[in-house]
Amino acid sequence: MSQAEAAKTTGASIKVLGSGCAKCNQLEAATFQALTELDMDTTIDHITDFSQIAAYGVMTTPALIVDGKVVSYGKVLKKDEVIKILKENRG
Repeated sequence: MSQAEAAKTTGASIKVLGSGCAKCNQLEAATFQALTELDMDTTIDHITDFSQIAAYGVMTTPALIVDGKVVSYGKVLKKDEVIKILKENRG
């Protein structure tokens, strides 16, 4: 694996923002499945602190953050949607 390929699959920052409700947990599960399918070794931080969530400018949860960028908010993404977002933001 080249260094560029390694950079794409390691050291990434994935965050799920939300209160810990069922929808937030569903988004986290779908994101985990997507990362597994893409063979990305990335931990997911689940942020429940509303002051931290607001710092991202997110007012509607759940939200998905990839490498510091808000890529989705206000809906539960399916695994395939998360895969598409990850590929677009990591491509």
